[in-house]
Amino acid sequence: MNQLHLKAQIQQLGQVRYTPAGLMALDASLKAESEVIEAGKPRKVSLEIKAVAVGEVAKQLQALGVGGQAVFRGFLTHQRNGRGFIAHVTVIEPAAAEPGSI
Repeated sequence: MNQLHLKAQIQQLGQVRYTPAGLMALDASLKAESEVIEAGKPRKVSLEIKAVAVGEVAKQLQALGVGGQAVFRGFLTHQRNGRGFIAHVTVIEPAAAEPGSI
């Protein structure tokens, strides 16, 4: 199963483009920071990942803007050049507040 579920912040947005089918597409860079448990010990992790959204989801991504935070759901695939991977965002949900945050 290939599913992505990532609470992240938008670091960068690319230029709006359109698919051959005429759908809006928008590239982005997402940054996620969290604490996970590995081998019974807490570990802080941080990552930056390239992402793309198409259609209505691209409009939602654009509306969030740089600095916007949300939960991004979708799937991972290889980049066109075959180097690395890219997250295809299919759903954007509001980010839940962390316990103790304002």
